[in-house]
Amino acid sequence: MLKPILTIAASLAVAASTAAAKPPLREVPEIADGIFTIVVANEIRKNCDDIDGRLFKGIGEIRRLRARANELGYSDSEIRAVLDSDVEKERFRDRGRKYMAELGLNYDKPGDLCRLGRLEISNNSAIGALLRAN
Repeated sequence: MLKPILTIAASLAVAASTAAAKPPLREVPEIADGIFTIVVANEIRKNCDDIDGRLFKGIGEIRRLRARANELGYSDSEIRAVLDSDVEKERFRDRGRKYMAELGLNYDKPGDLCRLGRLEISNNSAIGALLRAN
C-alpha cells in the first residue's frame, strides 16, 4: 500500500517540478516569434488599405502555435494570458519598432508600415505569407 502512494507522490513531484521549470511563454522563441509574425501582419493589414490579410492562413498559424504551446505544456489560459496582456502587447510593439528600424523604417512615419508590408510580401517572409497586396 505504501509503495503505490510513494510512486504517485514521486510522479506528482516530477510533474510539479516540470511545470515550475517552464519558462514564460514569451521566452519560448518558436512561440514568441510566431505570435510576433501574426501581430505584425495584423498591424499591417489594419493600417494599409492596399494590403489584406490571408485570414485562413492566419487562423491556421494561430492554431498551429496553440497546439505547439500545448505540446510544450502550456495551457490555453496561459496562452490567452500572453495574448491579452497589455504588457506583452507593448513588448511586441517594441520588437516591431526595432525590426522596422533595422530595415530603415519608422513605425510612426506615415506609409512605412505599408512599405514594410510590401517588402515582406515581396520577400515571401513569414509575415508576408500572411498578407496579400490588393
